[in-house]
Amino acid sequence: MAFFRSVTALSRLRSRVGQQSNLSNSVRWLQMQSSADLDLHSQLKEMIPEQQERLKKVKSELGKAQLGNITVDMVIGGMRGMTGLLWETSLLDPDEGIRFRGLSIPECQKLLPAAKPDGEPLPEGLLWLLLTGKVGGGLRCDMISCTEQRAGRWLVQGIERSCHCPRPVPYIPLELHIIYYVYKAIDALPVTAHPMTQFASGVMALQVQSEFQEAYEKGIHKSKYWEPTYEDSLNLIARVPVVAAYVYQRIYKDGKIIPKDDSLDYGGNFSHMLGFDDPKMLELMRLYVTIHSDHEGGNVSAHTGHLVASALSDPYLSFAAALNGLAGPLHGLANQEVLLWIKSVVDECGENVTTEQLKDYVWKTLNSGKVVPGFGHGVLRKTDPRYTCQREFALKHLPDDPLFQLVSKLFEVVPPILTKLGKVKNPWPNVDAHSGVLLNHFGLAEARYYTVLFGVSRSLGICSQLIWDRALGLPLERPKSVTLDWIEKNCKKAA
Repeated sequence: MAFFRSVTALSRLRSRVGQQSNLSNSVRWLQMQSSADLDLHSQLKEMIPEQQERLKKVKSELGKAQLGNITVDMVIGGMRGMTGLLWETSLLDPDEGIRFRGLSIPECQKLLPAAKPDGEPLPEGLLWLLLTGKVGGGLRCDMISCTEQRAGRWLVQGIERSCHCPRPVPYIPLELHIIYYVYKAIDALPVTAHPMTQFASGVMALQVQSEFQEAYEKGIHKSKYWEPTYEDSLNLIARVPVVAAYVYQRIYKDGKIIPKDDSLDYGGNFSHMLGFDDPKMLELMRLYVTIHSDHEGGNVSAHTGHLVASALSDPYLSFAAALNGLAGPLHGLANQEVLLWIKSVVDECGENVTTEQLKDYVWKTLNSGKVVPGFGHGVLRKTDPRYTCQREFALKHLPDDPLFQLVSKLFEVVPPILTKLGKVKNPWPNVDAHSGVLLNHFGLAEARYYTVLFGVSRSLGICSQLIWDRALGLPLERPKSVTLDWIEKNCKKAA
């Protein structure tokens, strides 16, 4: 039997040519590019020495090159505009938006494998892209092979060894084994605890199975750090949807647990375990996980994961820290605030709100000292392409949804008002402005849970970069800090 996931088997991906598969029954095969008939681990092992040499060359030849001037505004303004991190998996352009290994979102939608013709990209395909920089081509990868289980952690020939039991025990699906300690750790919290609190606690409980920690304690050489990091990262990516689904069922569905479906892919299975099996919802979850996976390294969650991991904390500890950053109202929690604000518009003005009523409500929000959630971005200066692709999804699948129509009106009303204020560098909608309305349409209406969906998605980007952090031997992050006295004294001297 295979544990839920088309991604757990990523550690044993085998690229094959000429094998056949029935895609109508199961998403088992994906189109991928590969330089050779290699599994993912072997691909990385082949790539890493070349990238290590590339980094050495950059340090040797360009190490003293300046990337810009640091101003006092940057130091006291959240380091905005300051270039200070190496992040290989994605790059954010203020005008074009995010590019995953050089590919824009529309390009990913066109090139990445999908569960059906003209469908949304599969997160598995994006993960391969983030890790290897490759996509497309004529080779096929078995994403959920039942025969390629991971010895010592997953289910091997009917034996479960992952809990370090003193003797082998009968086969137990991993999601049931998780109950033994992860579910109990979550259950120790009040059911009223925020979903992100419960989710982060579950991720921390998963840490007891860290292979990196075990290898480090045994004295692994630093040149090999990336290998147990790789194992932890793929295990973590595979397990977080199970934990996240348990949190959802515990809070909102009286603790009902829905088993995984081995015929489904990563995003589809996550939707299924949450209790949503509408094919359109499965497509939405594939798109959601893909576009929320990574947004270069400077945002709070990505930077937190990188910072904590730079101390050689294992992927579980690093990702749990990232989740706590994601839970902040100025970061991932914003996506719950958008839907709540939109519903407040409906409560006060009705579903058939006019443009003038909407303008009045926007001004009312701004004049009360609040922001209009879902608009603006710390880096982007145009409409977020993640918003655009979600709008296209809505136009295709739910054009008559009242809340979608309201979101469309907001797109026309809000930017001119924010521009008129003159205080906003980017008046355009971001990814959060749309996601809640799509989820709500298919029945996932619990806005407090939305940041957990974001967290599951972000595991792909953070863990992919973490593997490369260890492969490239990136050092402990330790910037210099200064006091206000120091700034005043030194800047006056410089003047």
